[in-house]
Amino acid sequence: MKKVNSHLSSRESGQGLVVIIILLAIVGIGFWYLFNSKNTMDREARAFGREMIQRLVIRHDPNFFGDVSPQMRLDYPPLRQKDVIDQFTQLGVPQQPINIEESVTFQSTFFSPRGHFTAHLFYPTSAGTMELDVSHPVGKWQVDNLTYVSQR
Repeated sequence: MKKVNSHLSSRESGQGLVVIIILLAIVGIGFWYLFNSKNTMDREARAFGREMIQRLVIRHDPNFFGDVSPQMRLDYPPLRQKDVIDQFTQLGVPQQPINIEESVTFQSTFFSPRGHFTAHLFYPTSAGTMELDVSHPVGKWQVDNLTYVSQR
């Protein structure tokens, strides 16, 4: 009878070990997913910020304002949007490559990414600094803020 009890005891401890291994694997996969997702969002934020700078200062794309936040849409009504595009069109195309300082942060450790981009623009007749803030609140990237300061 003692043999049967020791056999059941070893089987139960083996099952407990399997459960612990499965839980550790699930936790490991969860952390891998979170870090992988964070790195992907970081790359996407940097690509989106650079693309938005290119669309505005090089291509003078009026569709730039299609990817802006609701607040920025209020701050930049259609007439002001046209003025911004006209201003960059008059300046021309800046020297290439554009020096862009990039900073991506997360509101929490893994969620709510925000990017801040500072582009130093050098034109034939002037220079300027453009700052662009982007975020990813729900479903897609958007521009939250845009400032341009001309330096004579």
